Amino acid sequence: MGSGIAQVCAQKGHSTIVREIHDEALRKGMDRIRSFLTEGVQRGKMAPAQMDQVLANLRGTTRLADLQDCDLVIEAVVENLDEKRKVFAELDQVCKPSTIFASNTSSISISAQAAATKRADRFVGLHFMNPVPLMKLVEIVRPEAVSAEAYSAAKAFAESLGKVTVTAKDTPGFIVNLILVPYLCEAVRALERGLATREDIDTGLELGCGVPMGPLKLLDFVGLDTTLYIMEVLHTAWPEPKYEAPALLRKMVAEGRMGKKAGKGFYEYPRA
Repeated sequence: MGSGIAQVCAQKGHSTIVREIHDEALRKGMDRIRSFLTEGVQRGKMAPAQMDQVLANLRGTTRLADLQDCDLVIEAVVENLDEKRKVFAELDQVCKPSTIFASNTSSISISAQAAATKRADRFVGLHFMNPVPLMKLVEIVRPEAVSAEAYSAAKAFAESLGKVTVTAKDTPGFIVNLILVPYLCEAVRALERGLATREDIDTGLELGCGVPMGPLKLLDFVGLDTTLYIMEVLHTAWPEPKYEAPALLRKMVAEGRMGKKAGKGFYEYPRA
């Protein structure tokens, strides 16, 4: 997600700094961007000079301190409140007072993250959809404490990337995942009960409901661990059966079958 967000920012002419936790992660992220852009050039969707300009707009670092002059910082770390709060607390000390903070979280309270800083009035959610370069939507999460000016600036920035925005209150799951993730887990339950094969479940939804990707394929793409975390957040907020994570999902995560990023989930994938 982080590399995709950085790529679209750079493509739209924004000077963009990518911060990773160590050099190897930074190299992989930058290589992912180069690979995506190179494929675009090969397919005639982008001129080589355009690719060079995008890369010129990008700079990598492993130091949070290098973000001190940024006007907007978008966080895309692991979906864990403690980790996010730790990053934002440090950023709050590093960045200038006018900097707007945005979390790309798919389910975690924005207000709970903002509490780690002294800028709740300049803290929003910018939830990009994956893959970021291809998906048009950005879900803006607007907590009560954020100022109208910061919200408007974040919205304008998302729209400058060519995205369509929707705005949600700061409640678990926001709009998209509140509806999407329980649906995905219903597909897991169907497989768990032996209703049909994984292929027939996916084909049934793709051709019967017109979705571009079957739910089990999509789960592999999103990450089973991320999906499990979202379900736990939803179930904590609303302890209803539809928000309870399927046993099969828990089992697969415990076994390390996290989806495409792990090389195996509901399907098998070649490792990069």
